[in-house]
Amino acid sequence: MSGSLMLDIAGTWLTAEDRQLLRQPEVGGLILFARNIEHPQQVRELCAAIRAERPDLLLAVDQEGGRVQRLRQGFVRLPSMQALAAAPDALQLAAQCGWLMASEVLAVGLDFSFAPVLDLDHGRSTVIGSRSFGADPLRVGELAAAFIGGMREAGMAATGKHFPGHGWPEADSHVAIPRDERSLEEIRACDMQPFARLAPLLDGIMPAHVIYPQVDEQPAGFSRRWLHDILRGELGYRGVIFSDDLSMAGAHVAGAADARVAAALDAGCDMALVCNDRGAAELALEYLQRRGVSPALQLAGMRARRWPGQDYRAQPRWLEAQGALRSAGLIE
Repeated sequence: MSGSLMLDIAGTWLTAEDRQLLRQPEVGGLILFARNIEHPQQVRELCAAIRAERPDLLLAVDQEGGRVQRLRQGFVRLPSMQALAAAPDALQLAAQCGWLMASEVLAVGLDFSFAPVLDLDHGRSTVIGSRSFGADPLRVGELAAAFIGGMREAGMAATGKHFPGHGWPEADSHVAIPRDERSLEEIRACDMQPFARLAPLLDGIMPAHVIYPQVDEQPAGFSRRWLHDILRGELGYRGVIFSDDLSMAGAHVAGAADARVAAALDAGCDMALVCNDRGAAELALEYLQRRGVSPALQLAGMRARRWPGQDYRAQPRWLEAQGALRSAGLIE
C-alpha cells in the first residue's frame, strides 16, 4: 500500500537521490510536470523506471486541456473546457475528449490526470477562466459528468477540483491567499453544486487553497469543517481527498512544509502534494516518518484500470474520438 505523500522530480530521468526518496514507504505518489516530459517514449521509459523502484506508486499529471496540459510534444493538443462547452454537441464531445485525454495519459504509463475542473467561471478568476466548463452549475455538472464518463471508459479515475469552488475569488492561490467572502448558503447553492452532483462519480477530489471566512478561517484544504463535515458528511463523498500543492502560496498560512502536511492530513486529506521544492518534500517526509500515517485504503481506487497498447492510435475508438473533435474544430 502506497504512502500519503505525493512529490515530484527535477528532470526527465531518475537521479540516485530521486530513487532513494521514492523507496521511502511514506511516499505514495509522484506527479510529472512539463520539465519532466519530452515525448511519449521518454515518458513511458521514465514511468517504467519509477515503477521498477516502486510498483505501487500512483503516477499523476495535470492534463486538463487548454492552457493546462503537461504532455504536449507527440500528444493531442486538447481544447480548453470553455471551448468544449461552447461547441455544438458539447456533451458528446466532452465524453470523447475525456476518453481521448485519458487514453493518451494511460498509454505512457501514468495512472491519472488531475481532472476535470469543476470550478464555475464567474468572469473574476484569472487562474480558472477558460479551464472551467462555464458559469451555470447545472451545465457544468452535465458536461463534467460526460467528460468523466469518457475518462472512466478509458480506464482512468477522475479527480474533481477545486472544492468547494475556486471561481469567485480574483487572487491566484499559486502566489496569494484568495478569500471568498460569500456565505455558505451562497456557495452551497452555486459553486458547490457540481461537486454535490458528481460526488458519487469522483474517485478523487482536490480542495481549493481558498479561505471562505464565513465558513472557516482556514483554507478549505486545511479545514475539517469543509472536508469532514461538508464534503464527507453532507455530500457523502467516499473517495480520495488530495491536497492541492502545499508549496503554493495559498498553503503557507499553515507554516513550514511539515506543518502544512500535518494541517492537511488532520483536516481530512488522504494524500498531501509537496511539489517544486525538494527541501520542503524532505521535511514533509521526515514528518510523516515520525507521525507514522496509515495510508488511506481509497488510494488504490486511483490506479489505472487498464493500459492501452502503444498502437492505440490505430484503434477504431481512437479514430472516432479524434475525428469527432477534429470535425468540431477543437483539435488540429
